[in-house]
Amino acid sequence: MKQLFYGWRCWLSAYLWCFFGSLQGTFITRNSRPNIVLFMADDLGVGDLCCYGNNSLSTPNIDRLASEGVRLTQHLAAASMCTPSRAAFLTGRYPVRSGMASSSNLNRDVVWLGGSGGLPPNETTFAKLLQHRGYRTGLIGKWHQGLSCASRDDHCFHPLNHGFDYFYGMPLELRSDCQAFHPPELHRRLRVRLWVTTVVLALIPLLLLVPTCARWFPVPWPVTVAFALLALLFFVSWFSSYGLTRRWNCVLMRDHEILQQPVRLERLTSLMLKEALAFIDRYKRGPFLLFISFLHVHTPLITKEKFVGHSKFGLYGDNVEEMDWMVGKVLEALDRERLANHTLVYFTSDNGGRLEAQDRSGQLGGWNGRYKGGRGMGGWEGGIRVPGIFRWPTVLEAGKVIDEPTSLMDIFPTLSYIGGGVLPPGRVIDGRNLMPLLEGRVSRSEHEFLFHYCGASLHTARWSQKDCATVWKVHFVTPKFSPEGAGACYGSGVCPCSGDVTYHDPPLLFDISRDPSESRPLNPDNEASFDSVVKKVEAAVRRHRGTLTPVPQQLSTFNTLWKPWLQPCCGTFPFCGCDRADDIVSAAW
Repeated sequence: MKQLFYGWRCWLSAYLWCFFGSLQGTFITRNSRPNIVLFMADDLGVGDLCCYGNNSLSTPNIDRLASEGVRLTQHLAAASMCTPSRAAFLTGRYPVRSGMASSSNLNRDVVWLGGSGGLPPNETTFAKLLQHRGYRTGLIGKWHQGLSCASRDDHCFHPLNHGFDYFYGMPLELRSDCQAFHPPELHRRLRVRLWVTTVVLALIPLLLLVPTCARWFPVPWPVTVAFALLALLFFVSWFSSYGLTRRWNCVLMRDHEILQQPVRLERLTSLMLKEALAFIDRYKRGPFLLFISFLHVHTPLITKEKFVGHSKFGLYGDNVEEMDWMVGKVLEALDRERLANHTLVYFTSDNGGRLEAQDRSGQLGGWNGRYKGGRGMGGWEGGIRVPGIFRWPTVLEAGKVIDEPTSLMDIFPTLSYIGGGVLPPGRVIDGRNLMPLLEGRVSRSEHEFLFHYCGASLHTARWSQKDCATVWKVHFVTPKFSPEGAGACYGSGVCPCSGDVTYHDPPLLFDISRDPSESRPLNPDNEASFDSVVKKVEAAVRRHRGTLTPVPQQLSTFNTLWKPWLQPCCGTFPFCGCDRADDIVSAAW
C-alpha cells in the first residue's frame, strides 16, 4: 500500500511538472501542435533587411528572428505580383492551377473590391486545413484575393470563407489611391487616356455650335445634344469607378462588417497592431494560427510620426523600420505570454521590391540587393526572391542558413505537417514540406524544378541538380525594360508579361549558384552542357504543362471590371461612407 502511495505521488508530481513546464515552453515535444504566427510584407525587397546584407537600415526584430531561427537564402515567390503570389502561398499551388494568373497585362492583380474574381471557394488554404484540426485562425491586414461573386453580400471569396475564423483589415490592399489628393496608382496611364478622350468628346458639341453662332450654316440641335449626351455618358461610365477609387477600394473591415469607408490611413497601423495583440491574448491557450499580412511597405507608405525621418533612406526606409517595430511588438507579446518556445514564427514578403515606385523625393519602392529586376518582372530573380525566416525554439537550430531553392508554396504542406492536417486528395500540391530541411534531417531541397510565371505565361524555369549544388535557370521570355538600358519598366510603370516582351530562342541560361545576379548568360561556346541543360528543362516544362487542367479565369477582363452591384457599401449605395472603428487606441501605439 505504501509503495502504491509513493508510486501515485511520483506520477502526479511528474504530470504536474510536465504540465506547468509546458506552459513555460520548456518541455516542448516535436509531436505537439505549435501556435503559428506568419508575417508577410507587401513588396519588400530581399535586400531591405540587415540579416540579408543591408547595413544601412535598422531591422533588429526581424534580424532577431533570423539569429534565433533558420534563414533561407533561395526563398522564392510563385509570382512577382501580389494576388497570384498570395494565392500560391495560401494553397501550395501555382496560381495558374486556380485561375489566379492573368492573361492580361492590365489586370494581373485583383483591382476592384467590386470585381467578380477571386480565390475559388473550392481551393483549400492552410487556414482551412488547420481550422479543421482545431486551430483558431485569424488574418490581420491585407487580403487581396477577392470578395464577392454574384451579389454584394455573398462574400464567396472572403477570408472567413477560406478558413479564417477572424478577419480585420483591408480586403483589397493599400494603394496610393487611398490617400486623398495623391497621384493615382491604379491604371494611371489608362486614366490619362480616359481624361483626354473625355475632353475631346466634350469639345465636339462646342465645336458644333461654332457654325451656327458664326451664321455659316445651321447645325441641327439634336445632333449637338446627341454628342453632348455621348460625352456625358462616356464620362459617367468611367468616372463612376475610377473617379471614386478611394471610396470603392479603400475599405477597412472586421469579419463581414465594414468599419471605415474610405479608410482613415493615419490610424491604420495602430489599429492593425492592436488587433494582432488582442488575437494572441484571446487565443493564447492555443493552438492558434495568426497571419499578419502587413500593409507595409506599399505606397503611399503611411508611417507614424515617430518613425518619419528615422532612417537614412527617406519615407521608404522609415516604413520598413516601422514594420520591424511592429514585428517586435508581436514577439514581445509571445515572450510575455510564455508562448515563444511553443510558436512557429515565419517572416517573408509576397514578392520583390517595386523599382518603378518613385516620386520627386526619390525611391518609394524596395531594394532587391544584387538580384536583377523587381516586382512584376516575370522570372528575374529580383521580383521573386524574397526573405524566408523560420523560428521555432527547441525544434529549429538557431542561426542556421540554408542555401537551397524553396518556395512560398512550401508553407501549405509544412503547416499541414506540423498541425497534423491531411493534404487534400485529388489535386496537385506544388509545395513541399520544409520541416526535414529546416530540422537538418535532409540537406537538399525536394524541388528539382520550379517554374516562374508572369501572369499566365511561363517565362522561366529553374533546375536544381540532385547530384551537385548547381542551380540552372532558363529564361524563355523576358520583359523589355524602358527606357532602353534601364533596370525596370519606368515608362509603363509595370513590365508586361506578353506582347512587348523578348522571346529567346535559344533561351537564356544562367548558373544561379555561381551567378545569382544573372549578369553572365551562358551559351554553347562557354558552357559545354548548354544543350543538355536546356533540353532537360524543356522536358520538365512539358511534363509540368501536362499536369495543368482548364479552370475558370478569375482575373479575366469581365471578372476584373468594376460592378456596382458587387461593390461593398457602408450605407446606401452609391452614398457609401462610415467610420465605425474603435476610437480608443492605447498610448503605447
